[in-house]
Amino acid sequence: MIACRNLAHVVCTIVMVLLLPAAAAAQGLEHVKANYTKYEYLIPMRDGKRLFTSVYVPKDDSQTYPILMKRTPYSARPYGADQYPENLGPSPLFAKEGYIFVYQDVRGRWMSEGEFVHMRPHLSKKTKKTEIDESTDTWDTVEWLLKQVRGHNGRIGIAGISYPGFYTAAGIIDSHPAIKAASPQAPVNDWFIGDDWHHNGAFFLAHMFNWMSRNGRKRPEPTKKFARATFDYGTPDGYEFYRRIRTLSEIDKKYLKGDVPFWLETIRHGTYDEFWKSRNIRPHLNNVNAAVMTVGGWFDAENLFGALETYKSIEARNPETVNTLVMGPWRHGGWARGEGSFFGDIPFNAKTSEFYREKIEFPFFQRHLKNKGDAKHPEAWVFEMGTNQWRRYAKWPPKAARSKSLYFHAGERLAFDPPARNGDKNGDRGDYDQYFSDPNKPVPYMNGILAGMKAEYIIADQRFASRRPDVLVYQTEELEEDVTLVGPIEVDLTVSTSGTDSDWVVKLIDVYPDDYPDPAKNPTKVRMGGYQQLVRGDVIRGKFRKSMEKPEPFEPNTPSRVRFTMPDTYHCFRSGHRIMVQVQSSWFPLVDRNPQKFCDIFRAVESDYQAATQRVYRSKTKLSRLKVMVLP
Repeated sequence: MIACRNLAHVVCTIVMVLLLPAAAAAQGLEHVKANYTKYEYLIPMRDGKRLFTSVYVPKDDSQTYPILMKRTPYSARPYGADQYPENLGPSPLFAKEGYIFVYQDVRGRWMSEGEFVHMRPHLSKKTKKTEIDESTDTWDTVEWLLKQVRGHNGRIGIAGISYPGFYTAAGIIDSHPAIKAASPQAPVNDWFIGDDWHHNGAFFLAHMFNWMSRNGRKRPEPTKKFARATFDYGTPDGYEFYRRIRTLSEIDKKYLKGDVPFWLETIRHGTYDEFWKSRNIRPHLNNVNAAVMTVGGWFDAENLFGALETYKSIEARNPETVNTLVMGPWRHGGWARGEGSFFGDIPFNAKTSEFYREKIEFPFFQRHLKNKGDAKHPEAWVFEMGTNQWRRYAKWPPKAARSKSLYFHAGERLAFDPPARNGDKNGDRGDYDQYFSDPNKPVPYMNGILAGMKAEYIIADQRFASRRPDVLVYQTEELEEDVTLVGPIEVDLTVSTSGTDSDWVVKLIDVYPDDYPDPAKNPTKVRMGGYQQLVRGDVIRGKFRKSMEKPEPFEPNTPSRVRFTMPDTYHCFRSGHRIMVQVQSSWFPLVDRNPQKFCDIFRAVESDYQAATQRVYRSKTKLSRLKVMVLP
């Protein structure tokens, strides 16, 4: 997402990325008005509710055009038949080529009628003709467009980023036959397991509060008014703002005041119950007949999980469907704008976003909606970090990848060889390392003074964390040759806590050589020698280690297995670099503070928050490791 250096960072970026069609450069209002005629409709759905829809039709009627549609909760504005946007389509290439563009406010948002339901559950079995979900709303919209809009060629494409990515994926379940191409981009997928609000049950406090305080308010009736207001933290220091909130129950009382229904739903559903399961779209991605290109960013702080899992689910459930995965070195929506030549402190030495828009996205829709071009997409079109190269594969993860494990050893060592024995001759603590975790002094998720969730955390330098006593560090020797990791990363820890619950945060890091040069253009004055670049990091709330549905306490000071899977990566650790793993029990305020006492954290009181001694075991019989896939 676009960097916004203000207190509403996350919300500002959502607005900039999702409300407007993304483009490397504006087409210009006058160009759009000169070449397109705008129409506004209220399209009836099968239950009688009407959805506001803007349609932009090329004035050149000498040919027919495919329809390219985006369904969005973020507004189909501008409203008014004489009001035009400065951009149409995913990039300027589409408007120049000629498409019919359709933008629709989803049910219950902005100018559309009906009730808005976050991540509306899909109904696999509908007992009444008037029952609706996002698949039926998409179907009914397509039917109406085919009958009422002039000048189309009978082919329809759907695309959208983030929440509109979810609507894209939901819209191709039991696909309408006219939908020939769909591109869910950074689609929301599962809000308890891996997207946005929770990761493996751990609550992403800063992100959800910031987003919901702006976007979650009630809309009693259709409206054109853009009624967002920046939340005033009262301080630039988000760490202190959230630390002063002693319990999660205080947030609604002090700030939201019952006006954000989904926040209240979240605190009522603290486990992976039917409320969350019904909002998991993966089991429903069946009968997908359109060609699909799922797009995501390796450094997407919001919906990396959603992109990967949507691709995997469509692939498993629709083996005959054209299904392509595109992953580049991008933040949330970063492929849709700018050059994509760097993110945070890390340059990629390539204009990755421009390449995507010109060589991947535009040809995909041209092929399936206009029968133009003959280049077939590979199964996976992915960018390899470290070497900064685009690669094509017939399968993801690549068939050549082999499973290996990175084991924790005494002396802060990390190696592909397992521990040979229990204990160590050098007088260490035997078979474990330990740290003291204090909820009142949690480990920050990123260095610096900032509010909200800064998107760059997912690639940021981790030296600030490795120097804390409540963070364990394990690293390899300098690599003698390149090591390329692909695919998911399975975390397998043996741990104990003196409390009855704990979070476990695991970070995979690329440690640069001490003599690594600083970038030629260096506005932030970063020093790259010894830089600890986060490659992948994730968290699990320990009480969910056995079941997301039925949490269990830890038995104090008793070793327990904690396993979870981090989203895929594609990173080459270059020779001379080191591979590092960090383990900690807080990631604040990205993740809320775990009291380290087994309880319903949304209802915890201040006295529930207790310091604890955490142990990570690393012996032959009580091992800790990351299971990875390595390309030969």
